[in-house]
Amino acid sequence: MEFSMNIQTIIKHLPHRYPFLLIDRILDWSPDQKIIALKNVTFNEPFFQGHFPGAPIMPGVLIVEAMAQAGGVLAMASMPDGKEGTLMFFMGLDQVRFRKPVVPGDQLILEVEITKKRGKVIKLAGTAKVDGQVAAEAQLMATFEG
Repeated sequence: MEFSMNIQTIIKHLPHRYPFLLIDRILDWSPDQKIIALKNVTFNEPFFQGHFPGAPIMPGVLIVEAMAQAGGVLAMASMPDGKEGTLMFFMGLDQVRFRKPVVPGDQLILEVEITKKRGKVIKLAGTAKVDGQVAAEAQLMATFEG
């Protein structure tokens, strides 16, 4: 089944805005289960000015942040109506690994799935891939406000 969520829909679920909104499109999702998001990595990203001049590489923490944002869309889009505006905050990261540099021109495919949900706490497993190769992976934990 073909599915796509555009940027206008993404910003309804996330409080992030330029220059910190790090996902461009949702390619697929299953409520309360899994999401696949896309980040087009372009040379004009503000972080490339200093990381690193002459050898631009997307900072690993921003790759993990992009995974978290994809997980945030999954969590928020899975909530019942009337919960719009709820915020989600990082609580922890485990088993973070960087496998391959991400450079301008890459398309970062973010796959995030919910591994556990209890009360206001959610655990997620994320993988970031470029051309089918794992660039980064992490276990993420977050909580909801209110």
